[in-house]
Amino acid sequence: MQLKIDDIARLANVSKATVSAVINEKSGVAAKTR
Repeated sequence: MQLKIDDIARLANVSKATVSAVINEKSGVAAKTR
């Protein structure tokens, strides 16, 4: 089973936008959150 962004966001208790930003190496996401 593949994890989807929705699954990761739910498990990490963050938004899908945050997961996307981390995956795409965008700035603005705290190191603790990453």
